[in-house]
Amino acid sequence: MDDAKTNIAELDAEEILSGVIGWVEIESPSHDGEAVNRVADQVQKESEQMGLLIDRTPGRDGFGDILKTRTPWGGDGPGILVLSHIDTVHPIGIKDTKNQIRREGDKVYGPGIYDMKAGAYIAMHAMRHLIRQGKETPLPVTFMYIPEEEIGSPTSQDMIREEAKKNKYVLVTEPAREGGKIVTARNGRLQYKIHVKGVPSHAGSRHMDGHSAIKEMAKIILKLEDLTDYDKGQTCSVGVINGGTLANVVPEDCEVVVDFRIPDMEAANEVMTFVEGLVPEDEACEITVEGGVDRPPYEKFEEIAALFDHAKGIAKEIGFDLQDLKTGGGSDGNFTGALGIPTLDGLGADGHGAHSNNEYIYYSSLVERCRLMVGLMETLK
Repeated sequence: MDDAKTNIAELDAEEILSGVIGWVEIESPSHDGEAVNRVADQVQKESEQMGLLIDRTPGRDGFGDILKTRTPWGGDGPGILVLSHIDTVHPIGIKDTKNQIRREGDKVYGPGIYDMKAGAYIAMHAMRHLIRQGKETPLPVTFMYIPEEEIGSPTSQDMIREEAKKNKYVLVTEPAREGGKIVTARNGRLQYKIHVKGVPSHAGSRHMDGHSAIKEMAKIILKLEDLTDYDKGQTCSVGVINGGTLANVVPEDCEVVVDFRIPDMEAANEVMTFVEGLVPEDEACEITVEGGVDRPPYEKFEEIAALFDHAKGIAKEIGFDLQDLKTGGGSDGNFTGALGIPTLDGLGADGHGAHSNNEYIYYSSLVERCRLMVGLMETLK
């Protein structure tokens, strides 16, 4: 890294917003591979117009393609990996109903605009801005667009790790936090599916013969939720539960999906030992546990601290005070940070309401965040 000196020539907020809206208009729920690929098509088209090199890997298991684009300069040497995802949590149709695309003062609404199409577009536009000026970045820059981040990147995480190992730095365009803060550490995530098999019987005439899977699961849920420790930065959420057939049948089956956020691998190992060692209180019931680490945690290690200080210097030159934080949310940056690769996350637009029907970005953050990305691309060495 060099001194935080960067060109911050004028950027057009209206042009950036127009590009962001163009991507938001193409709705792309994670499980709809064809819809996600329509965004990938648009990203590829714009990347080709900029003269970037294209590498597109066909999706599998019903998910969209994994799109990589790279600057034509710099060869195959290690450079900067810009990680973005182009899927959203919102079903198709939300843009015309519950969260219509619109601007109200400084707020611009739309499904997935904050998490994270604005950030993904900002990074591309930063490169466009440099190319327009006839500039080449000191390091080659690779953009990677992930099709299913919102559900854990099941088909792309191996490629993310492989690509990250080829680069010196990783910049993740997830949304900014709490007034523009960027992310320098993240909790990890564990996900489990737990199934209880009980013994069914008639709930009226032969209740005593049954062994309720739901009753047993209720006891398990309380034990799991008790693992939440806010002081430790550890949470448990039993987010999905299914069980039983009819009210007059002692239920034979019950299943839950559990989400843990953990601060470090020591805590992760403790939770995994507990969950995978569950035994039924009712010995007639059987417990089956599937799952484990979904995204590993990472801390703000020395190289991340140095990268943040560099970004902070660029921000000061631009005219704002950049702050950082650790968040409990997960991203593809967990994979790269856990590998020990310097990773800055939360470089996208500032806003509010991720995953909600009230999701928006601040128009006023577009140029500021794009300038920051320009500065990082222009000065990282």
